[in-house]
Amino acid sequence: MRIGITCYPTYGGSGIVATELGMELASRGHEVHFISYANPIRLDPDTPGVHYHEVEVSTYPLFQFPPYCLALASRMAEVAEQYGLDLLHVHYAIPHSIAAMLARDMLAPRRRLPFVTTLHGTDITLVGTDRSYFPITKFSIEQSDGVTAISEYLRARTAEVFGVQNEIRVIRNFVNCDLYRPQAKSERFWGAPGEKILIHISNFRPVKRVLDCVRILAEVRRRVKAHLVMVGDGPDRGPAERLARELGVGRHVTFLGKQSHVERLLPQADVLLLPSEMEAFGLAALEAMACGVPPVATRVGGVPELVTHGEDGFLEAPGDIAAQAARVVELLTDEGLYQRMAEAARAKAVRQYASAQVIPLYEGYYREVMSR
Repeated sequence: MRIGITCYPTYGGSGIVATELGMELASRGHEVHFISYANPIRLDPDTPGVHYHEVEVSTYPLFQFPPYCLALASRMAEVAEQYGLDLLHVHYAIPHSIAAMLARDMLAPRRRLPFVTTLHGTDITLVGTDRSYFPITKFSIEQSDGVTAISEYLRARTAEVFGVQNEIRVIRNFVNCDLYRPQAKSERFWGAPGEKILIHISNFRPVKRVLDCVRILAEVRRRVKAHLVMVGDGPDRGPAERLARELGVGRHVTFLGKQSHVERLLPQADVLLLPSEMEAFGLAALEAMACGVPPVATRVGGVPELVTHGEDGFLEAPGDIAAQAARVVELLTDEGLYQRMAEAARAKAVRQYASAQVIPLYEGYYREVMSR
């Protein structure tokens, strides 16, 4: 198949999933065309079968805000016609679904170009519920030829909030278990000798509760020598750095900024921290589990669909620093418990969320949408 993929190319779950999906599809013999304003952060442009098409946006003085959606729609239609795309797959509803709808309608007199919208979370729970975007988000979902959601929670939430009648197919996130795998922790990149490594990966927005990671570290260090590695960047990075200094743990926290190869970092950690206020799925937790790193996460959104409390990770209430810190200490001081959870986490990732299990679901859904 010849598939066009559009996503936000910045550091965030939806863009990461879209990029990984495109590369997996290309490895299975499909021709994949990324259409966006920048090269996706995890996309290697030299990947066989993968093409990138930049969307150029006019800066004409008349436009106070550059009309990206219109430029994107034009580029989608242009690429689809030039390369004979069979289908567009857009990630994150606004504005990508509307742009895909416009591209489909532009080409309608000459050919059919169906599009699939994948809902990722904040496009529904945050952006979509904003009064300014609610009607257009609902419309874009209803106009899609196919709709998928990354968790049962998000599917139910979308149906409840927007009242759409479309079928929403749940196709959960996936991980390449050959790339994300356990490795020896003999060579630590951070911390002092003997320190355990906690890791957090996100875009550092308030919903991720990044400052809670620093507070958890401060509590954990009362019992266990530990170092916190913070991967990513965003508005809460500065406040987190200040809090680390205020709590006296500044030298025990390393801020790495945005990283393209987290599969090299995760295996060196002992525990993943995911203290979010809301997660539609919890991709960072899945990637950690594939590396045999148990997550200590919050019982929100779609996370309980991924993490089984007490079996392959721990779940606590958002904001309960004491409880989350206690779970970290429990893992770091009970070798038998840690080993069981690490093995269970890896086994679940391989059994239920490996690329080999999930990518065929997308391929089948594409064919289903194309045949309607």
